[in-house]
Amino acid sequence: TMCSNKIQASLLVVSYSTYLLLGAIVFRALEKNAEKEQKMAVIQMKEAFLQNFTRLTAADVEQFVKNLTEAVQRGVYPVGNESQTELSNWDFSNSFFFVGTVVSTIGYGTLCPKTAAGQIFCVLFASFGIPLNIVFLHQVGKMLSLLCERLGRWLYAKGMKKKKIKFLTLLFFLVMGILVFLCLPSFVFQVAEGWSYSEGVYFAFITLSTIGFGDYVVGKQPDRNYPPYYRSLVAIWIIFGLAWIALLFNL
Repeated sequence: TMCSNKIQASLLVVSYSTYLLLGAIVFRALEKNAEKEQKMAVIQMKEAFLQNFTRLTAADVEQFVKNLTEAVQRGVYPVGNESQTELSNWDFSNSFFFVGTVVSTIGYGTLCPKTAAGQIFCVLFASFGIPLNIVFLHQVGKMLSLLCERLGRWLYAKGMKKKKIKFLTLLFFLVMGILVFLCLPSFVFQVAEGWSYSEGVYFAFITLSTIGFGDYVVGKQPDRNYPPYYRSLVAIWIIFGLAWIALLFNL
């Protein structure tokens, strides 16, 4: 049974990873071109505004502001020159980050599918992905619980009382988790995003509690250079952070 458990766990990890990777690839394929067209349209609108702004009426300015607000809500920032249009919200790293926020039900709302095909795929993807994510988190939680038990047995062999062992293992996982999933990542966000440390802690908590307001989201500032796999790594941090929280509830 130990061997079959290991095989089951390995199969689950492989199928979960494959599901996320395939989802990211499909979303990228469905959304990238539509987004590029949108960006070009926004840049043309901005150029037209700059050429004619001495002759514009109040109604024209109102319309421009309305279009601009809609563009920003869709994740298109008409800042800078045409090279900005080459930076896609739907490159692989961003797509992978998006699927991570879908299956974990965080849903920041800053990146969403806009095409009809992308929206329908999102419904199907989430319908199967959310239950798969719950099963995966449960499995990771179980593996962490086994570590907990091992630590408990080791302390018991050293002659410690059971109540004290329970308290110490819970404290150990609580402190380690706070360090690994809240304190250290917040420092990374402070460096990568230019946020204050308290903003980093706030973002980490709002994310891992799956509240996901979307007021702070990683990798979204158009004037900052991010490493290519930054958002993918954040997606992995989210998944394991959620597993840690699930384990705390189990304990």
